[in-house]
Amino acid sequence: MVSLSKNQTVSLSKESSSLSQLKFGLGWDPIKKKGLFGSLLGGSGSIDLDASCILLDAKGNKLDTIWFRELKSRCGSVIHSGDNLTGEGDGDDETISVNLTQLSPQVEFLAFTVNSFRGQTFNEVQNAFCRVVDQNNKELAKYVLSEQGSHTGIVIASLRRNGGTWDFTALGNACRGRTIDEMLPEVVATVVR
Repeated sequence: MVSLSKNQTVSLSKESSSLSQLKFGLGWDPIKKKGLFGSLLGGSGSIDLDASCILLDAKGNKLDTIWFRELKSRCGSVIHSGDNLTGEGDGDDETISVNLTQLSPQVEFLAFTVNSFRGQTFNEVQNAFCRVVDQNNKELAKYVLSEQGSHTGIVIASLRRNGGTWDFTALGNACRGRTIDEMLPEVVATVVR
């Protein structure tokens, strides 16, 4: 498994031979507020973040969006696990599965994002990460997001077709949008360089 830093890229094909399916796990935890005021002010609050995936062509045109209101791509190759409303618990909070063999050849980029539909900021989030697992459940790469801030969305990572292989890039680019559609211009600018 490769642990990535911001803007670092790894070839997933070098990490796992004969890639056919990938699972992208995204996780986070709400910050626990301490002391009497923390408990009075909702110190055990939940954070409802939403993982999404945007399929883009080589020029950055949106081909499809997979998110909590559309759990499956039109081609059937990308499937979202469903909405996690709290972020509580260990491990992946939401997952997005990708069948690389069924993915349209038009798809050049898969952009993975996390956003707060309710407008909660990343100042209220800790332990956010994105990890990639292959069809044998082997973890290939992981990116732990260390930045916090007043933003409501993050372009956390991307997957790019590179000839016959796939490259995974840890991005961690903050965005202002509360929905995936609001974030689209920043997603394209971050992923398609």
